[in-house]
Amino acid sequence: MPKKRGNPNRGKPDPQTTTVNPTSFEEAVKRLHLSPAEYGSSAALKEWVRKSKDQKYVPDDLLEFWGFEVKGEL
Repeated sequence: MPKKRGNPNRGKPDPQTTTVNPTSFEEAVKRLHLSPAEYGSSAALKEWVRKSKDQKYVPDDLLEFWGFEVKGEL
């Protein structure tokens, strides 16, 4: 039987080099030094969400907690 040629893993991501980038929400929370228990009481996070909710990911339960509606919901 002839030897197969080429790389059988071509086009597949290398699990050793795959990185997960944080969301904008996670970056904002980290910058503000907040724990999940502090999200709802943070005025700075609420202001960031008010400005960014239509363009950035924000957890739905936090939007509901503050009573925000998002444009473009289905």
